[in-house]
Amino acid sequence: MANRLAQTTSPYLLQHADNPVDWWPWSPDAFEEARRRDVPVLLSVGYASCHWCHVMAHESFEDETVAAYLNERFVAVKVDREERPDVDAVYMEAVQAATGHGGWPMTVFLTPDAEPFYFGTYFPPEPRHGSPSFQQVLEGVSAAWSDRREEVAEVAGRIVADLAGRSLAHGGDGVPGEPEVAQALLGLTREYDDQHGGFGGAPKFPPSMAVEFLLRHYARTGSEGALQMAADTCSAMARGGIYDQLGGGFARYSVDREWVVPHFEKMLYDNALLCRVYAHLWRTTGSAEARRIALETADFMVRELRTTEGGFASALDADSEDAQGKHVEGAFYVWTPAQLRAVLGEEDGAFAAAYFGVTEAGTFEEGASVLQLSGDGRPVDAGRVADVRARLLAAREERSRPGRDDKVVAAWNGLAIAALAETGAYFDRPDLVERATEAADLLVRVHLGEVARLTRTSKDGRAGTNAGVLEDYGDVAEGFLALAAVTGEGAWLEFAGFLLDVVLEQFTGEGGQLYDTAHEAEKLIRRPQDPTDSATPAGWTAAAGALLSYAAYTGSEAHRTDAEGALGVVKALAPRAPRFIGWGLAVAEALLDGPREVAVAGPVGGELHRTALLGRAPGAVVAAGEGPGAGAEFPLLVDRPLVGGAPTAYVCRHFVCDAPTTDAAELAVKLGG
Repeated sequence: MANRLAQTTSPYLLQHADNPVDWWPWSPDAFEEARRRDVPVLLSVGYASCHWCHVMAHESFEDETVAAYLNERFVAVKVDREERPDVDAVYMEAVQAATGHGGWPMTVFLTPDAEPFYFGTYFPPEPRHGSPSFQQVLEGVSAAWSDRREEVAEVAGRIVADLAGRSLAHGGDGVPGEPEVAQALLGLTREYDDQHGGFGGAPKFPPSMAVEFLLRHYARTGSEGALQMAADTCSAMARGGIYDQLGGGFARYSVDREWVVPHFEKMLYDNALLCRVYAHLWRTTGSAEARRIALETADFMVRELRTTEGGFASALDADSEDAQGKHVEGAFYVWTPAQLRAVLGEEDGAFAAAYFGVTEAGTFEEGASVLQLSGDGRPVDAGRVADVRARLLAAREERSRPGRDDKVVAAWNGLAIAALAETGAYFDRPDLVERATEAADLLVRVHLGEVARLTRTSKDGRAGTNAGVLEDYGDVAEGFLALAAVTGEGAWLEFAGFLLDVVLEQFTGEGGQLYDTAHEAEKLIRRPQDPTDSATPAGWTAAAGALLSYAAYTGSEAHRTDAEGALGVVKALAPRAPRFIGWGLAVAEALLDGPREVAVAGPVGGELHRTALLGRAPGAVVAAGEGPGAGAEFPLLVDRPLVGGAPTAYVCRHFVCDAPTTDAAELAVKLGG
């Protein structure tokens, strides 16, 4: 019999709707029930493409005996971290403070007042490696609740008090300047892996935002070292197993430092951020490889993640069925030499094995290999490679596909809109700009609603019930601003303005600090506030970047002041943890450069407009349009006459404008081209 999760829209919650566990979604009713029955709450947090979430579900939540015990002595609450990042952030902070590490599935035991008192992540069905079984944990927590209630209350109170004392006071510290940026660059250089690219050791995550900072820093200062780290990292990832050499798109991370074996789930946010970074790398260096990866990644997002309604789905699972019908991680993506020969024949099979590094021993499990480019430097027949890739891709399409998490997350769609709009503009792919516009239309139509408040998620064209958090407002505004620059449609600037007004009214605290949830949002045990850029830009830095760009477009002093206030956190964190404030550093580069304001009085898509979009100046904003109505759409275009009747570009920064130009080559020089 289905439980309460059957009524939800989250694909992750729906995966648990037929569990024998009597799950509740996160709601006041669940805690009221725990209070009525005088039992603790088991909070289980995960997401649809999480491998170990599936494992624990199968081992424990589908087990009738475990479920019966759980139902009798607890109220069980299931949360999709992608729908409720605020709930996830608050309790993950508590887990990390208590245990020194975190991750998903996250397992937390709470009082009926939502105060945490016991923590963990994955618990096995039997005791192993020093970890108790899940059943033992349930029994231990239940005994403590019954026999040592005062101790539980004391622990819970201490944890809540500790979390409450962690408020950030980085607003008002002043903006990051040359010293902080130089220290950040030095820190990244120290952590750089000069053998394999990227930063740190295994597991190794794609550092898209740090690379964006390095490209902007090079554009502003000419630092060859910064460009080298960015270019070599991108090339290493593009040639590694973390990149899908047949279908395009990136996996979540590499389990090794060489980028060979990925954790196979593919997330929308990684692919959006990396698509944009490779497009920017091409803009900087003209690299053919960067161009190929940007376009293949854009095509992957459109082909495999686009929903019927025009938005983009969250993720593809790591797991799928193998030839024996078992759910196995990576089954869709890996190959043996025999499988290559079966599809391609002996000769082409041997060629493909050499080209993609597929060996008899294998690089993954059970003799299978993850495809990567062996990179021995010898010239190869590009036509033959294209033919082999196409045949392997067609054969792979016959395999059982990984599941897709179909929910549309506002923030991640904002990132995808920015990436697709710019990639489409750079490479003359109007279809990609159209896909970006359709996703933006969906966000306005379904997620924005009547009162200009963003909803976090939608599914099948229906808005979810959870309010947008700061990253939704920041990333969607960023996407809309990129779309405005590319299409010349001022409506997107206006929509970005609506969202950023909400940031000013609802998310801003004293002295420039920002909160992840709105003033009017549901009150949790602590108001989440995380300024670090990890898998995605923090809401804090995403909002800072969008506020800065909007101020450059409109001349709004309030938005500029709030952007500068928010960047105080970058001043504080950049010298100490540059890998975890990459987007903040990219925004700091834009601030240090101006950012430049480019007004093109001339046709959208014309030579001057295209040149402006290809300018490398960090965070430059571009407005294009012609005729008397253009100024109404973009304040930057007010009083910008044509020179000699020809399309004309104006470049300004810090309230000072260069002489107007009608020459595309001259404009390119003005924008770091």
